[in-house]
Order: sequence, then structure tokens, then C-alpha cells
Amino acid sequence: MATIAAETEEDAQRVRGRRGLRLSPSVISYLQATPLIAILGFFFLLPIAMIAVVSFWDYDFAGLYPDFLTMNYTDTLGSWVTWKTYLNTLKFTAIVWALTLVIGFWVAYFLAFHIRKTSTQMILFLVCTVPFMTSNIIRMISWIPVLGRNGLVNSALIKMGIIPQPIEWLLYSDFAVVLAMVHLYTLFMVTPIFNTLMRIDRSLFEAARDAGASGWQVLWNVVIPLAKPGMAIGTIFVVTLVMADFSTVQVMSGGQSASVALMMKNQMSLLQYPAAAANAVVLLVVVLMMVAAILRVVDIRKEL
Repeated sequence: MATIAAETEEDAQRVRGRRGLRLSPSVISYLQATPLIAILGFFFLLPIAMIAVVSFWDYDFAGLYPDFLTMNYTDTLGSWVTWKTYLNTLKFTAIVWALTLVIGFWVAYFLAFHIRKTSTQMILFLVCTVPFMTSNIIRMISWIPVLGRNGLVNSALIKMGIIPQPIEWLLYSDFAVVLAMVHLYTLFMVTPIFNTLMRIDRSLFEAARDAGASGWQVLWNVVIPLAKPGMAIGTIFVVTLVMADFSTVQVMSGGQSASVALMMKNQMSLLQYPAAAANAVVLLVVVLMMVAAILRVVDIRKEL
């Protein structure tokens, strides 16, 4: 009996030990998120922190000198060239955003509501993604033989007698920059809007029509309000991509236009890394403010 009692006591102690080691659900969730936090911290937060630190350093033609100077920010924010460059970048962003929103919405609307079969929808959507399987640079420079002085567009217009001489502003202009960006980034607007439209309950359309709503009223009062989260996500994609684009501006404008990212690229080519870092911090703040404004207007949590 004494042996049985001792074994029973040992078992009870082991059970109490297991209960003592039991972790709360909140601790378990934090442990599960630890790998993701480590990856984001190392590959996302640490580089941003390094850029912020370098933006306060001093530099000359010979090297970088760790310091804490606000000179780079005063030079950046106190220059009218910087403000003009930011305005030019915001101009590109606004135009490209408006065009991609209109084009992306109607493409997504056609795929979601005018194509009945799911298989056909997927095939057409994949067709839209085929050009994105090639490099951005290749798709961008493919416009040069189309828009050039002796390109396809000018040659066709001259042969048809519509214009007497080539149109100069088709290439190496702001028009070419906007056209190339719309071509490059429209899919980033189509995808989230299409995903949102596919989630809309089709019975809402029948209810609206039974209430006497016309096709345009259904579109304006049912489809567009429910598609706002997808539009907001697409807007975030397009805005951040355009604000950070420098190759399209450099190539398609022929060096006649400027953007903030192109300005930073030129500073880095001149080994002015602290100045470029200060511009990067300012650009990051501007983009975060724009994203915050979008999130204040539209709640995208239902799409995440």
C-alpha cells in the first residue's frame, strides 16, 4: 500500500509539473510569430534603420563620416529643385493612378460580370498576366520603336496622310513616361479589384433591379461602394511603385524629366549616400502619409 501511495504521489507531482509548464495562448501566439518577426526585423526594419542613421552622416568625395548632422535634410528640404522634383513625381503618380484605376476597374468588371464561366475568367486573367512574365525593362523599351520619330505610330499616321511630319512628343516626353507606367502597373490595379468584385453577392444585383434601379444605378450604388477595398489596395500598389520608379522616367523621358527616385539614383552614382538616404527617408514619410490617408478613407481589413 505504501508503494502504491508513493507512486500515486509521484504521478500527481508529474501532472502538477506539466500544468506548471503549460503556456498561455498569448505566449504561444507570440512564439509562433517569432520567425516572422525575426525575418521582417532583419530584412525590413534593420535596412530602414540603417538608412535613417546614414542620413545624418557627413560625407565628401573621399568617403563617409559617422556623425549626427541635419545638413542633408536642410539641403533636401530647402532646395527648390527638390520641391519641383517632388511635384513632378506627384504629377506622374496622380495621372498614372487615375488611368490605371479607370482601366483596371473596367477590365476587372468585364472579367467578373460579363464572363460567365470561371474557367474562361481564369484564362483571360492569365492572358492579362502574360506580359508580366518578361522584364519590366524589356516591356518599357518596347515602346521606343513604336513611339519613335520613325516608329510604327508616326509611320502609319504619315502614310495615311493624317499628319505631314512625325510627332515629336510621342517619345522622350512626359506622355511616354505616363504611357509606359500605365502599361507596367495596370495589372496591380486589376488584380485586387477583380478579387473584390468576385466576392460580391450576386443577389444584391437582383434586389437592386427588383427595387427599380437601372444598370448605372446598380453600378454606382452597389458595385463601386463594394469595390472600394480593392481599389484602395490597388491604389497603394500603384502609388508606391510610381513614387519609387526611376528607370521608366530616365529612359522614356530621355533625361528631360525627373523624379525623386531618379534624383536618389543620381546621388548614389556620385557617392552622395547620406544625401540619398535623407531623400529616401523623406520619400518614405511622404508615401506613408499617402497610404495612411487611403486607409483613413477605405477600410481594407475585409480584404486581408
